[in-house]
Amino acid sequence: MDSAHLYRVKQQFILGAYNALIAMPLPDPNSPDYTPTLLYQARAHIALNDPASALKVLPSDSENVAFKAVSALARFVEAEEGSDMEAVLEELRDLSVEIESDDVDGTEKDKALVRVLAGTAFARAGETEEALETLGSETEDLEAVAVVVQIYLSIHRPDLAKKEFERSKRWAEDDLLLQLIESTICLITGSDSYSDPLSFYSEQIGNPSLSSPRLLTSRGVTRILRGEVDAAKSDLEESLQQQQDAETLAAFVVATGLSPSKMPEANELWTKFASEHASHPFVTDLAEKDALFTESVAKYTVPSLPVLA
Repeated sequence: MDSAHLYRVKQQFILGAYNALIAMPLPDPNSPDYTPTLLYQARAHIALNDPASALKVLPSDSENVAFKAVSALARFVEAEEGSDMEAVLEELRDLSVEIESDDVDGTEKDKALVRVLAGTAFARAGETEEALETLGSETEDLEAVAVVVQIYLSIHRPDLAKKEFERSKRWAEDDLLLQLIESTICLITGSDSYSDPLSFYSEQIGNPSLSSPRLLTSRGVTRILRGEVDAAKSDLEESLQQQQDAETLAAFVVATGLSPSKMPEANELWTKFASEHASHPFVTDLAEKDALFTESVAKYTVPSLPVLA
């Protein structure tokens, strides 16, 4: 069982309170909580798209496979749009093979983390089958399940995501991460008018010991889907006051555009967002649809209106 400190650290990470997690003091280096806390803090830096800070806090001379995997993921994120990306993926492939041996520096939890981080990198690189194979079809590591579910949802297979969730319920306790997985699936499928994710996010936001702009963004998106535009904008504005990130900005553009009287503001926000986040899926997807529409229009000739004598 995790200590009270480590439970708190995991809670902050799972619910996206990355800045608060990073600000937490590290335990004594001799404490069993030291290494897992440091790993979570490094991963929080990566989640905030700050891989350089993650590399700074990680020991460069450690042979521990978990440290190696987090370092590799940080370097993957740095190189994601560069030529070094494949070299880092090969490093993660080697680590995934290495952990199958008994003669490695790391616990079983460390080995499980290697699979999670390698699977995450493979998925981000578009290697879906390799990611799923690395994570394992029968895994009983809940973090791995969470990544598997995200992959299935990303390829529009909510049926497989639900199947994975139902499988994990047979062996996982009523874990916070399990609840988050369920809420994510419900957010995609729209079951019960999004009541489950709305309740989950609201409950976590109500925790006075937790401050997570990610939760506010998630509830804001849920409220957009429920048609509660004003409440959604309120959540997103509060989230943006704490942290300016692309996902929240994209959701705020959508929420603003759903208010007819705010269309000029929405257009201005969109122009700025598309300029500053040109590679964001929201921007690239709209550009693809715009090009497809233009191509389709070019295939047709609009007949002239008849002239009445």
